[in-house]
Amino acid sequence: MENELDEILNKDDNVAMARKHVIALVDCDSFFVSCEQAVNPELKGKAVCVMSARGQCVISRSKEAKKLGIRMGMPYFQIEGKMKQALFINAKHDLYYDISKKVMAVLKEFSPLVEIYSIDEAFVDLTGLERLYKKNYLKIAQMLRTEIRNRVDIPVSIGLSSSKSLAKLASDKAKKLDEGVFLIGTRKIIPVLEKTSIDEIWGIGKNLSMFFRKNGILTAYELVQQSDIWLNKQVGIRGLEMKHELLGEMISPVSDEVKLPKSIQKTCALAKFTSDKEYLKNSLNYHVHRACVKLRSLDAKCFGISIFLRTKDFKVYSEKRILNKSTDFELEISDIIFELLDKLYNPNTLYRSTGVILDTFQFNSEAQLSLFDNSDLDDKKSKLTKCLDRLENKFGKNIIQTGFITDDV
Repeated sequence: MENELDEILNKDDNVAMARKHVIALVDCDSFFVSCEQAVNPELKGKAVCVMSARGQCVISRSKEAKKLGIRMGMPYFQIEGKMKQALFINAKHDLYYDISKKVMAVLKEFSPLVEIYSIDEAFVDLTGLERLYKKNYLKIAQMLRTEIRNRVDIPVSIGLSSSKSLAKLASDKAKKLDEGVFLIGTRKIIPVLEKTSIDEIWGIGKNLSMFFRKNGILTAYELVQQSDIWLNKQVGIRGLEMKHELLGEMISPVSDEVKLPKSIQKTCALAKFTSDKEYLKNSLNYHVHRACVKLRSLDAKCFGISIFLRTKDFKVYSEKRILNKSTDFELEISDIIFELLDKLYNPNTLYRSTGVILDTFQFNSEAQLSLFDNSDLDDKKSKLTKCLDRLENKFGKNIIQTGFITDDV
C-alpha cells in the first residue's frame, strides 16, 4: 500500500513539475574512488581510499571504506595497521579531470543547458524534455544515470526539483537510495524541509548556521517561515534568495556560460626533502605545464604568475609578477617562474613542496590588440601550444616535456 501511495504521489509531482522549471543536480558518487574503479575494475567492491598529496589524508572513500569507519580527512597514520583490508591510492587529478569531462559530455548530449558546478557536480535544466524523450522527469533522470554508468562507468546520484537548492537537497537524499534518483515535487517540499536541519542547506556555512541556531531556527522549514523583511535585515539578499529557492522558486537559473576561475593552482609535495635547485625547477616546470594546459582549455590567458615554496618545517615563501600583456605560453611563464625562484631560493634550506599559481584571467576573445604587439611571434607561440595540446590529446599526458638550461651550462 505504501509503495502504491508513493507511486501516486510521484505521478502527481511529475504533473506539477511539468508546469515549472525542472532542475537536476547530477552528483558523481565517491568520484575519485569511482574513477580509480573505472580504470581498474578489480577495485570494485573493495574498501578503497584515495589519498591527498603524498598519501597524507583521505579525500575520497568507497562505501565499503565508509562501513569500516574511515572518515573524510582522516590522516593515514590513524588508519595504518588498523584496517588492513583497506586499499590506499594516491590521487591522480589529471585522470579525474579527464573522466569528469566525459561525464559532462554525456550531460550536454541530454540537455542544452548544463552548468558545471565542480569536477563531480553539474546542474542540468531538463525543462520540456519530457516531450522529447516521451518520459516523465523521474524516468529521464534514471535514463541519464544509466547512460553515464554504461558509457563512463561512473555511478551518479540525481536530485530533481524546481530550484537549485531543492535539487541539491534531493541529490543528498538520492545517495541513500538504491535507485539513485529523488524528486522533490510540490507536495514534498514542506515535508522535506521539516526534516532538513539548518546545516544541511546548500550555502549555509558554520557562521551562518550558528546565527540561525541562536535565533531558534533549527530546520529549513523554520527558515522559510521567517519574513522577508527579517531575513533581508539580518542576512541580506542571500537570505531572501535562500528562502525562496527552498520554497521551489527558481531564483538562480541554470547557466551554461563559462566562468573563469579566480586562479589555477598546481602544487604537490616533493618525493623527498631537497635543496637541489634543478630538482625544484623540474617540479615547477611540471606545474607550469599542467596549469597552462588548464588555462588553454578555458580559452584564456593570464596576467598574474606566482610561485611558492614550502620548507621542511612548513614555512611558505612566495613571489608574484603581474604582466603587462596576458599569456598562456608555458615557455614564457616558465622563464618568469625561474626568475622568481632565483629570488626565493636558499641553498641552505630543505624544501618539501613547490607550487605555481596563475590568476587575473582574460578570455582570448576579450583581448585587445596593441600597436606594439609582435603578431608574427604571437602566431608562432599559438601554433606551438596548439601542437603540444594536440599531441597530448592523441598520445597521452606529458608525451612532450619542456626543458630548461641548467645553471651549470
